[in-house]
Amino acid sequence: MKGEHHWIIPDGFIPPVSSGDLTSHESICVLNCYGRDATLAITVYFEDRPPLEGIAETVKGRRTKHIRTSLLHASGERIPENAPYAIEIESDIPVIVQYSRLDTTQPELALMSTMAYPLKTNKGMSVHE
Repeated sequence: MKGEHHWIIPDGFIPPVSSGDLTSHESICVLNCYGRDATLAITVYFEDRPPLEGIAETVKGRRTKHIRTSLLHASGERIPENAPYAIEIESDIPVIVQYSRLDTTQPELALMSTMAYPLKTNKGMSVHE
């Protein structure tokens, strides 16, 4: 099996300011190695407000998709700038998830990329309990 069904990205932050020609941004990078489309359900958690739930994305079979977090929305709400957040991704088939951040808040820009954390849920126990 290539990938997992459930992933967590605990550290997200969209800076309110960029410098130079590039805009600071973050992306969820998803790889689907299988021959059918993967349907993702994304939840975004915050420190001081209820989560954004029910965000749907599709990654076509045997393809990759880079999803900008600033474009995610649910019920007309988006992830605000200058607010810490975390992301939960659930997929109907196994996928591989990487997280990337381009920080251009200074002239010496920084690019960070890391694998998301694959979550294995114990049978009989809901993540929401």
